[in-house]
Amino acid sequence: MKITLINGSPKRRDSASGVILSQLKGYMKSDASLCELHFFTPHPQPEQLQEAADSDVLIFAFPLYVDGIPSHMVSALLDLETVIREKKKKRTVYAIINCGFYEGCQNAVSIQMMENWCCRSGLEWGYGIGAGGGGMVSALANVTAGRGPGASLGKVLCRLAEDSTAQRAGETVFVQMDFPRFAYKAAAEFGWRQAVKKNGMKTKEILKQWW
Repeated sequence: MKITLINGSPKRRDSASGVILSQLKGYMKSDASLCELHFFTPHPQPEQLQEAADSDVLIFAFPLYVDGIPSHMVSALLDLETVIREKKKKRTVYAIINCGFYEGCQNAVSIQMMENWCCRSGLEWGYGIGAGGGGMVSALANVTAGRGPGASLGKVLCRLAEDSTAQRAGETVFVQMDFPRFAYKAAAEFGWRQAVKKNGMKTKEILKQWW
């Protein structure tokens, strides 16, 4: 069985999606045939599309953009759909979508979009994972998977590793960081203030109305 992990973040490095897939890899069985791809442009290379089309399982990970799928990923999915239709075989799709909001349920609409794409493309839909607190995920890159604030996310990824190997379907799962909401909000606001100062502006300009 060939399982392909597809990072759909437009960031070429240091993305939350990349960290999530790296943690997922740690839970995969050693005998699984894994392939890793990164779709960061609207039109992936033909070799990448063919690699994905030859897979039995596709696991996508990407960030939430305005309650939906990032625009470059929409184009990439359409390209992949064309290649997939040329070769009939059973393929199961799973999606892990992360967002900056604290609540994982904010990813519900984008997960439905992925399910609809599977239906349109003739693919089997496994299930989706909506992960909240995406702003913290990158900070977990050097933390053991399943520990600390990412404990709940780790449990969900462990289950996905087992389900994907068996091509099992399931219900949508929503998860957030094991970290107080008020503290997450405070950390985010502190980060914004630091970014404002770094760019030569004043903190009060965050609330300024420009229209």
